[in-house]
Amino acid sequence: MPQNLDKDGLRSKLNNYDLFYIDIWGVIHNGLQIFQDSIEVLQNLKKNNKEFVLLTNAPRPNSTVIDFLKKMGLKEFYENIYTSGEASLKYLIKNFMNLKFYHIGPPRDFDLFKRFEQNKIIDIEKADYFICTGLFKNNETNLQYYKDLLKKFSEKKFVCTNPDLIVDRGDIREYCAGSIAKLFEEIGGKVIYFGKPYPPVYNLSANINGKNVLCIGDNMNTDIKGANIQKFDNLLITSGIHKDELNNYDIDKLEKKYGVSVNYTQTKLKW
Repeated sequence: MPQNLDKDGLRSKLNNYDLFYIDIWGVIHNGLQIFQDSIEVLQNLKKNNKEFVLLTNAPRPNSTVIDFLKKMGLKEFYENIYTSGEASLKYLIKNFMNLKFYHIGPPRDFDLFKRFEQNKIIDIEKADYFICTGLFKNNETNLQYYKDLLKKFSEKKFVCTNPDLIVDRGDIREYCAGSIAKLFEEIGGKVIYFGKPYPPVYNLSANINGKNVLCIGDNMNTDIKGANIQKFDNLLITSGIHKDELNNYDIDKLEKKYGVSVNYTQTKLKW
């Protein structure tokens, strides 16, 4: 049974860890507003000289997410931000720089491939590979559309820049790129993933050698599973993605459902 930290706060575990990976969406904000209790946690980690990374499965470069958070009201900690988009961008530049790609996702994600946007094509049959950052703006809820679109192209390379299946924007639940990647695998395709729970993003964003690490997030599939894969401890924020499931199942049953192990829980991230 995971230990609940609602009473004692994260401060009770401060001396147990050297490095903290902290999810952004669902922990620091909900897509509409910043959680001030979470900012207090970051301020106290900094005050205590603890290393932390704000690690997010956002399909955009670090700079774009920083601008988004500034507009939302975040006033510091920009240097701590690292995105799945940044990790995927490094890979694409190194390996696919001269190949033609078909983009699956909304126009707001175009800045991910600004350095090689001349390689973007609109004829899916001529694409060497796919970059998936999310869903098209006019097809945000119909997953069958993407299965039909991709079924003839399962042999092509598919780069997923956000392994999340869903996200909550306020009270509205939205599909993410991971849902499209899962469909691509169902039709026999192979996906190259960047972001949690896959190991590369942890190594790219910080030096983890010899450090005791705690991963904090609200998503069993990414934050908690990623911690398990890396053999890091974890803290599940229960007011996030799984809040409705936790109303119907206890935490032990939810761990079994997702095949993960949770060390700590907290309703909201608090010091």
